[in-house]
Amino acid sequence: MPSLRDLKRRIKSISSTQQITKAMKAVSAAKMQKSQDQVISARPYARRIKNVLARISSHAEGSKLSIPSVKEKQDAVFVIVTADRGLCGGFNGNLIRRAMQEIKKFPKVGLICIGRKGRDFFRRRGYHIEKEFLGLGETIQFKKAQEIARLIIQKCMSGEFGTVYIMYSEFVNVLVQKPIMLKLWPIEAESGEGGAKEKNLDYIFEPSAEEVLAELLPLYLENAVFHALLESKAGEHSARMTAMDSATRNAGDMIDSLTLAMNRARQTAITKEITEIVGGAAALE
Repeated sequence: MPSLRDLKRRIKSISSTQQITKAMKAVSAAKMQKSQDQVISARPYARRIKNVLARISSHAEGSKLSIPSVKEKQDAVFVIVTADRGLCGGFNGNLIRRAMQEIKKFPKVGLICIGRKGRDFFRRRGYHIEKEFLGLGETIQFKKAQEIARLIIQKCMSGEFGTVYIMYSEFVNVLVQKPIMLKLWPIEAESGEGGAKEKNLDYIFEPSAEEVLAELLPLYLENAVFHALLESKAGEHSARMTAMDSATRNAGDMIDSLTLAMNRARQTAITKEITEIVGGAAALE
């Protein structure tokens, strides 16, 4: 059985840990609120630009943007968005497991890793990483999303990339972050809001629908990447806040258990001393 000194030392150590987790919970809660506001503000624009793209694509030649007939070097490329840090429960693990399930469906893949956790995981397993983006910071900058999107466009138009998917964790609520896989390339026309009603409408494009589509596609890809980064960051903060709240409560339970054990040890020691005193006094009689 641990001594009183050992129990006191453990209680002090766990109390220090509890203070840290409580502070991290408060910080993550503040950051989550800011990230959540950004995600909610960005969602309407993301939906709208996708709907506009779908309408224009239906009037352009074909439903997919044509890709130069260059021999593809990859069967598929996955853009994996994870966090740079841990201590956020199953946030990174859930996304990586989903990514592994999808990656195994392709004989050959390339990866673009956004976030240190995903990069480290796939690097240890020998996957080919085309590009890595680390340390995006707490505030996602649109310039970084543009850089990633332009890399994708450049590689796809040159024929180096064939099919491109982006995988990220969608922020549902504080307790739920849902792994999402979105096809970035080739871009396929989808029926948006009111698509059925507007399907038969005739639009006049100046210049042509193909030229408008060529200008709109980079904007759509940049926004899709930016939106994925915002969703992932909000999910990361909410997952970390939940994990730190759970850790704080678990630390409290451990402190209570150790305090009870310490009190029992103290009572045992007192009882033993009293018994020895009584036994010594009885021996002197």
